[in-house]
Amino acid sequence: MIKAETNPLHWQSDTSSGKQPRRVCYFFDSDIGNYHYGPGHPMKPTRIRMCHSLVMNYGLYKKMEIFRAKPATKREMSQFHTDEYVDFLSRVSPDIVENFVREQAKFNVGDDCPVFDGLFEYCSISAGGSMEGAARLSRDKCDIAINWAGGLHHAKKGEASGFCYINDIVLGILELLRYHPRVLYIDIDVHHGDGVEEAFYTTDRVMTCSFHKYGEFFPGTGELRDTGYGKGRYYSCNFPLRDGITDESYKSVFEPVISKIMEFYQPSAIVLQCGSDSLAGDKLGCFNLSMRGHASCVDYVKSFGLPLLLLGGGGYTMRNVSRAWAYETGLAAGQELSSQVPVNEYYEYFGPDYKLDVRPNNMEDLNTREYLEKIKIQLFENLRHTTFAPSVQGHVAPGVPGDEEMDEIDDLVREGDDAQDVRASKDQRRRDRRVQRNGELSDSEDEGEGGRRDRIDHGNGNGTSPRSRPSIMEPLRRRQEEAAAAAADAGAPASSGSSTPLAAGSAMGATTGSTGGEGRAPGDVEMADS
Repeated sequence: MIKAETNPLHWQSDTSSGKQPRRVCYFFDSDIGNYHYGPGHPMKPTRIRMCHSLVMNYGLYKKMEIFRAKPATKREMSQFHTDEYVDFLSRVSPDIVENFVREQAKFNVGDDCPVFDGLFEYCSISAGGSMEGAARLSRDKCDIAINWAGGLHHAKKGEASGFCYINDIVLGILELLRYHPRVLYIDIDVHHGDGVEEAFYTTDRVMTCSFHKYGEFFPGTGELRDTGYGKGRYYSCNFPLRDGITDESYKSVFEPVISKIMEFYQPSAIVLQCGSDSLAGDKLGCFNLSMRGHASCVDYVKSFGLPLLLLGGGGYTMRNVSRAWAYETGLAAGQELSSQVPVNEYYEYFGPDYKLDVRPNNMEDLNTREYLEKIKIQLFENLRHTTFAPSVQGHVAPGVPGDEEMDEIDDLVREGDDAQDVRASKDQRRRDRRVQRNGELSDSEDEGEGGRRDRIDHGNGNGTSPRSRPSIMEPLRRRQEEAAAAAADAGAPASSGSSTPLAAGSAMGATTGSTGGEGRAPGDVEMADS
């Protein structure tokens, strides 16, 4: 293996340009790549190991502190999750899963979120990195903390969802709230950050802001009108997007919205979920961002100079995920990385060009300038309702947008989408609001009676009923069906979507499996389709 220290051209410091380098703590546990969701499952923890290999071989270890965090305990996880749910995760395993049929249904463990060997240890590693990163930020041990194994934003208080079991983001934010009066959470995953939004839906101490695909798309939440409840009213910010958004379009809304939030909310710490399924060509995504377009969000948030927790998230084309997160690690550390991928143990997967780049494709951008501008203006209007930070003089909140105005914007959001939301009609939406106004709800911050779970029917923890909830893997299934149909028309056999196992003696052949024995890591088996 060639280490980047033998080739200084792999990175170039930006300190010569006068920028003050920031102290970066980077969390990585080598065991994370040993876990495997199962054959054909798009979530592959090996992507974290691939990213780390790039980080090390680019020489970034010389510019930051690298830690292996202590795995989170059951007690620490229970700061947010229910004891019953955490206990279930700690006890269930594939060998005895048939003994937990009732619990699997209750906790939404199954197809999208399967039981696999080492499930609880996997969750502990993910959560431990985010909690320790937040703790080090709060103790002023670093300026930026990175945990690419974190960012699992769909997990709910008492159930799994969207490949996520433990919500490390919520646990990290709770740690930050011990020292910081206000925390801003930003989510650039292609999917709505529903689990984090739900956790803080009734408080003004956390503002959540999610830029995501909205429509008939997992998890089915995150519409513009979802702004919070009780004390948290207008502290949830959702920017629903359409397919094919480009770097230019994304930047045109991301930077103004975040700038306005910073002006009004004035957080003292920021958590940025860097889901890479918003990159062009992702298996489960539908956006068209380049690596640099995605990274520009990281760079912009970093520019505010606040304590920053960078987390992973979605991303299912592994070579692109590892490229993006390695590049963003370099941004955090103040290093401009070479476009040529250094030799590393996963080098063969970055061919044929071996470049540190993810380029956009030719898909159509359905996000018109009119659409983006109208959503942005409404979000700005919502922000005017929020109370300024204590150090800023108060202001008179403007009038609340009327039903007709919000309906018009909702119709604009859905324009161009084939499917309608479960509350498709204006009459039904008005009835929903009338029910809400009749005093049926309370300002409770609990998940019990009167909380958001009751308000928008979080019977399954994601705002949709069991029958209407989409699967996060639906885009992949549709593409497989289309490929099968095309192959049938051509008279050729369709691919099953799985790839040829790695040959013996490959670069990954010496990694450790989840059972502790020698051999190829389980997550590596299906890498060739990434």
